[in-house]
Amino acid sequence: MKISKKQLTKACWYNIICKYDVRRNSLHQSPGVNLFSIESTMKIISKLKFIGGQPMKTYMANPDKIERKWYVVDAAGQTLGRLASEVATVLRGKNKPTYTPHVDTGDYVIIINADKVVMTGKKLENTKYYRHSGWLGGLKVKTAKQFLEQNPTGFVEAAVKGMLPHNTLGRKQGMKLFVYAGDKHPHAAQNPVEMKVKG
Repeated sequence: MKISKKQLTKACWYNIICKYDVRRNSLHQSPGVNLFSIESTMKIISKLKFIGGQPMKTYMANPDKIERKWYVVDAAGQTLGRLASEVATVLRGKNKPTYTPHVDTGDYVIIINADKVVMTGKKLENTKYYRHSGWLGGLKVKTAKQFLEQNPTGFVEAAVKGMLPHNTLGRKQGMKLFVYAGDKHPHAAQNPVEMKVKG
């Protein structure tokens, strides 16, 4: 029996609508379904078994079997937002085919030259960061330029961690980030691979 791609597609939908009993090797047709007869559908399903037409299983990463790599990024001359989004993607593991939303599958990232990161336009003067002490009148405000001059590592960390999930998993992923103001880092033993940021 020669089966076309259209018939295979219909057979897949038919297999979803109907209940296939593997033990009895029989198909129970739902009322009102007239795509194929029981006999022809049984032949198509048997054909699907040989061409890999079985339903796919959802992959779930095992935290104990995850292999993590180390990457180093040079932030000199890089735009803050573009840099942070690329680094956050690697920290979460979304660049891997084994990505699982509820498992930390990400890699370690080292950022150097954090004091040389740039922002486009007038964002250094216009962007403001707020924090509050909890007391009356305890609001503290500083611009992005002041934040970068006072604490360049914290400036880059705030941008990257702001793009991670704000929960326990996101805090765990943020612990794999290491930011340094200069061009040196103490992680040479890990043999980090250079990662290039687009844009």
